[in-house]
Amino acid sequence: MLSSKLPQHVKVVEVGPRDGLQNEATPVSANDKIQLIEKLGDAGVNYIESGSFVSPKWVPQMATSTEIFEKLNRKKNVTYAALTPNLRGFEAALAVNADEVAIFGAASESFSQKNINCSIEESLERFAPIMEAAKKANIKVRGYVSCVLGCPYEGEIAPEQVALVAEKLFAMGCYEISLGDTVGVGNPASVTKMIQAVSARVPIDKLAVHFHDTYGQALTNIYAALQLGVGVIDSAVAGLGGCPYAKGASGNVATEDVVYMLNGLEITTGIDFKKLLQAGWFISDKLGKAPISKVSNAYLAQEQT
Repeated sequence: MLSSKLPQHVKVVEVGPRDGLQNEATPVSANDKIQLIEKLGDAGVNYIESGSFVSPKWVPQMATSTEIFEKLNRKKNVTYAALTPNLRGFEAALAVNADEVAIFGAASESFSQKNINCSIEESLERFAPIMEAAKKANIKVRGYVSCVLGCPYEGEIAPEQVALVAEKLFAMGCYEISLGDTVGVGNPASVTKMIQAVSARVPIDKLAVHFHDTYGQALTNIYAALQLGVGVIDSAVAGLGGCPYAKGASGNVATEDVVYMLNGLEITTGIDFKKLLQAGWFISDKLGKAPISKVSNAYLAQEQT
């Protein structure tokens, strides 16, 4: 261990097949998505957000989620999760045996209104039926909080506001709260203040971080979170995605970059780095573009020389 403050093991939550691909303009077939998910599982990624049960009118890329869950060759030690914004979505996820579901709230009133056309309080109230149904079905629910460090409409968000929303999701029954820097404006100082505020209300071991790399700060922000005891990191293979409601926001931090850093810090993840790179190259080829991962591109250049 390089630092006694850092966790010895980190769980990587792979969000590329859902949060990443849903914001990619190039259509990806169900078969290619399935191959990506299976490659990630083979690489040792044990939590994969595999689809989203939302209206295909709003998120066309996720229209194949039912087919994906039905045809996927599942590994016993991998959690295949789905985003379910409403009860109808939850029921669809249940029908195809999703292992877990996720719900989402925002720390910004403006973002909540623009994103799901209701207030923060109203959005949380809408999740009550999902929580009740999930409890009956014995399915775990993960909670997301977006705009935890800034909002495209309001600017800076107070840490205490983030803490209040996270606390409500946790009290509702979400076993883990993922704190998302949707527009990627955070820095180590703001990350530290925000996590300190949230961890005063929600135990640190129930928190995850979800950083976008818009301003190139994602890895430094993750390191700041690790120093505070956060042991769960959301990331997207090849740096897939962005945010349709946050103009100019780049994709999620790349899983390859995160795992490279964690390996250097002697923090275990259980992920085979070479197989992870292959999964990223596979989906990048399907999208017809280079990975948005400096580590991946560096290794790709070595492969080609």
